[in-house]
Amino acid sequence: MSARPESPPRAGLILTALIASAAVANMNLAVANVTLPTIGRDLEASQTALNLVAVGFTLGLAASVLYLGAVADRYGRYPMLIGGLALSIPAALLAGLAPDVEVLAIGRLVGGIAAGMAFPTTLSIIADLFSGSAKTRAIALWTGIGCGASALAPAIAGYLLEVGSWGWAFLMTIPLAAVALLLVVIAVPRGLPRDARPVDHLGGILSVIAVGALTLGLHFVSVPGELAAGLIALALAVIGLGLFGWRQRRAPNPLFDLAIAARPTFWVAGVTGIVVFGSLIGAMFIGQQYVQNVMGYSTFEAGLSALPMAATMILVSPVAALMIARLGTRMTLSTGILTMLAGTLLLFTWREDSSYLPVGLAYAVIGIGIGIAGTPASRSIMASVPDRRAGMGSAMTDLQRDLGAAIMQSVIGAVLTVQYAASVDSQLAGVSPAVRDRITDQTAAVLRQSFGGAQVLAEQYPKYGDAILKGAREAFGFGSAWGIAVACVVIVAGLVVALVFFPRKARELELEERYVHDQGA
Repeated sequence: MSARPESPPRAGLILTALIASAAVANMNLAVANVTLPTIGRDLEASQTALNLVAVGFTLGLAASVLYLGAVADRYGRYPMLIGGLALSIPAALLAGLAPDVEVLAIGRLVGGIAAGMAFPTTLSIIADLFSGSAKTRAIALWTGIGCGASALAPAIAGYLLEVGSWGWAFLMTIPLAAVALLLVVIAVPRGLPRDARPVDHLGGILSVIAVGALTLGLHFVSVPGELAAGLIALALAVIGLGLFGWRQRRAPNPLFDLAIAARPTFWVAGVTGIVVFGSLIGAMFIGQQYVQNVMGYSTFEAGLSALPMAATMILVSPVAALMIARLGTRMTLSTGILTMLAGTLLLFTWREDSSYLPVGLAYAVIGIGIGIAGTPASRSIMASVPDRRAGMGSAMTDLQRDLGAAIMQSVIGAVLTVQYAASVDSQLAGVSPAVRDRITDQTAAVLRQSFGGAQVLAEQYPKYGDAILKGAREAFGFGSAWGIAVACVVIVAGLVVALVFFPRKARELELEERYVHDQGA
């Protein structure tokens, strides 16, 4: 009997369909933050409502992905992918044409659920149809182009905001979703493997509660005025995760097999993947605000400034496949994380009067690091799970992005907020008594709250506008430096985990061979 070919017939068309499908989710995930100031003004939305818009897509995606991955394993990955792409179109329409912020938040939540159906299923289908080195190359392209789409989306959204209303930013993925849907119908085989075992529905419900509460808590805990809500959500997440773990130890067919999750090639790749993809969002979170608040870029210019990151991620990701074959996952992953660290350190070189060169260089180096590290982080997880549990593996690769983004943005956001306020307090303490007497407690509170608050005060008091904005830029730069330092510490921690706990190449190959033959796990 002849060996199974590494690639299916029409492999290029199939992979194009799956990458395009994943790009719909990646772009939708990245567009909201660019639009929030305009939405707040046009819809007269409260900050809490804007926060729900910001977190809505991530919430729907992260909360549903484990459960829907198991459902896809049982009832079919092809119909789940078709359903997710089809649902993403009305969800985008609902968000883009929303008459108020509540409808917009619902549209984003539904869009996230649609992504939870489609996004992890694309990787499961790659695992079904490709094998060997062809699978590694496919995952490399899936990772690099997907991350590149996330970095590209803010530039497109920024342009659309300059020429039209905020709604266009949410509508922009509809043509891509329609093309992806057509390609999937034409190219992707229907008869993909299914798991005959029943779905752990109770575990699925508990996973929705636990991951949803964790996502909300991580987001709100760093938002000024929302600490109590964030802590309540995190407490609910701890309870939910405890119940979920209890259920998984007792379920006959657990949704998230803890024995598989304990495999070093799974959990180390999961942890380091959170660092890798969290660092992508962290770099965008700090970088996009810095170039606008401190360097004076427009929204569109800020989006364009990150294009080197998208380009290098896409260009370098195929190289990661070659590195894995030659060096193994441990060294490839570590090399990528070390490169990310170098790029993040370059953020310290940015200044108010800097040219674009240090901005583009930092983004490019970070993109190279993510392009190298993202592929082994995703591939190793998929190599650790049996074919029938591909949904569990692909769901974990998705959670890498969602939880990495939520954790890094929450931590950096909290540090940035605290240090920004500390810098403002230091500046206020240094002014002359005569000036200090004119600053009311309310004015000082607005100055401490955010750079946006300083901009509002500068408009209200044009006589002092330049001085207010100068102080705000200095404070934002100070807070950003602390945020970058924390990001570097997290990246170093990820590097240590990869070097210490991930198996060396020979041991990795031995374990993967065992996992291939351990399909009953």
